[in-house]
Amino acid sequence: MAGTSGGRPSIYPTLLYADAKAAIRQLTEAFGFTELSVYEGEDGSVMHAELTQGNGAVMVGTKGRGGLFDAAMKNAGTTGVYVVVDDVDGHHRRAVDHGVEVLMPPTDQDYGSRDYMARDLEGNVWSFGTYTPEIAG
Repeated sequence: MAGTSGGRPSIYPTLLYADAKAAIRQLTEAFGFTELSVYEGEDGSVMHAELTQGNGAVMVGTKGRGGLFDAAMKNAGTTGVYVVVDDVDGHHRRAVDHGVEVLMPPTDQDYGSRDYMARDLEGNVWSFGTYTPEIAG
C-alpha cells in the first residue's frame, strides 16, 4: 500500500458499528486493512479496535456500549473516509470479490487521481485512490 513508512498518524477516523466484528472482518478481508489491536468487553462486543492501512489507521468500536463517545455519536451520520492505495484497480477487484457495494468504479479524475468509492456494511462511504495531498510541515 502507498505510504508504508512507520510513525504515528496524527488523525484517526473513528467509526462505531452495530456489529463491529463484522465491520472489522469486511475492512480487513475486502479493503485490505490490517488488524493492529482489538479489545473486547466481557460480553464480546468490540470496545476499541485499531486497523491500519499504509501509514494511516482507523479506530473501530461497537455502538451502544456506553460511555461519552458512544453517547456523542448516537445520532451522528455516516462517515466518509479517503484512503491512499497504490493499485486502485487491484484494490477494487478485491473489494468486489468480497461483495462490497461499489458506488463508483475505478475512475480517472481531472486532478490526476484514480479512485473508486464503496459503502461498508453499515453505510459508511470509503474512497480509495492514488491522490496523496502534500501537507506542508
